[in-house]
Amino acid sequence: MKKSLLVLAVACAAAGAAQADTLKKIKDAGSATMGVRESSGALSYTLGDGKYVGYHVEICERVLKDVAKQIGMANLPVKYQPVTSQNRIPLVQNGTVDIECGSTTNNAARQKDVAFAPTTYVEEVRIAVKANSGITSLAQLGGKKVATTTGTTSVQLLRRNEKASGLSFDEVFGKDHADSFLLLESGRADAFVMDGQILAGLISKSKAPSDYKIVGEVINVEPIAIMFRKDDAAFKKAVDDSIGAMMKSGDIAKLYDKWFLQPIPPSNTKVGLALSEATKAAWANPNDKPAEDYAKK
Repeated sequence: MKKSLLVLAVACAAAGAAQADTLKKIKDAGSATMGVRESSGALSYTLGDGKYVGYHVEICERVLKDVAKQIGMANLPVKYQPVTSQNRIPLVQNGTVDIECGSTTNNAARQKDVAFAPTTYVEEVRIAVKANSGITSLAQLGGKKVATTTGTTSVQLLRRNEKASGLSFDEVFGKDHADSFLLLESGRADAFVMDGQILAGLISKSKAPSDYKIVGEVINVEPIAIMFRKDDAAFKKAVDDSIGAMMKSGDIAKLYDKWFLQPIPPSNTKVGLALSEATKAAWANPNDKPAEDYAKK
């Protein structure tokens, strides 16, 4: 098994090197392939029938229009390739996907394998509670039941937070985000710790959104960015310049408003997640710094 994984890694690296000129690859193919997610909140999700929408999807569609102009194509067809947390990096490396537009955290480990555009969204891990719970801070979680989703690291992040040190709470698990929210909704959990965007989305789609609040200190901050192949300076410049122009013109703020503050399909409910100061700062000073640079020094 280890040998086969090594062969796959070498093949991915070799293919990535062979496809390093993404602008030429796109022009020769006559199309671009965008990696998208099935259910990454308002960032990237499916409406079914092969249609994908979201904040990052629309940003990437605009980037690819700029790329088309640069390589002299009046029209650039876009193919949408669903990816998962497990396969997104290999599919970028081996040339299957030209640009990945989901919910990928830019961190130092991943920067060894792929490249990132300037940060377009900064995720904040937060706490959701019932509005009448009286819980407003981390310190009040002592002795409470805290829900998290199996396979995520949100509660580990909570335990490492200096303001939560010394607290004792019971961890309860949901099999997915909807199940974790059900633990909160049914009273089997006093709080649900998760990415703020996910919490806001679940609250907006609940039976009584006003019954819930996102409270407390930010537990962790992670820069989320669009991903593409490493060591391709020309393509990185094209992507970075396009996104930088959106930030400068204010178009990216309009896209944020559209996907996070206005009703979105298919249910026409609002995520209702106000623009964070961290995301605003990322737009004001475009950069591709990894998550480690956001951590407290």
